[in-house]
Amino acid sequence: MSDAKTRIDEIVKSNDVVLYMKGTKEMPQCGFSSRVAGVLNYMGVNYADVNVLADEDIRQGIKEYSDWPTIPQLYVKGEFVGGCDIITEMTLSGELDTLFEDNGVTYDKDAAEKILEANA
Repeated sequence: MSDAKTRIDEIVKSNDVVLYMKGTKEMPQCGFSSRVAGVLNYMGVNYADVNVLADEDIRQGIKEYSDWPTIPQLYVKGEFVGGCDIITEMTLSGELDTLFEDNGVTYDKDAAEKILEANA
């Protein structure tokens, strides 16, 4: 495994929730990263953010690691969940809440409920 893939693997496996994104959770650098970070922030999820713009090896390596061509990429309990469109759909359908619940990830259930109500 290359150095970048080893680092990615360690981060994914040592954090319950990881978002590989352009920018940081406090300062996203693209709209898609901003949308996913915004969902996680609003739902009060404690997650690690990895800025792919800070390391070209990680930026390319994460695409190979997941076999997914775009960023952002969300991982929960070591498993790749998806990118912006998938996370948006899961949020609006309540599937993201279920994923967190099933994996013992703490989140603000009231915030999640407000999202569902607003999109009902």
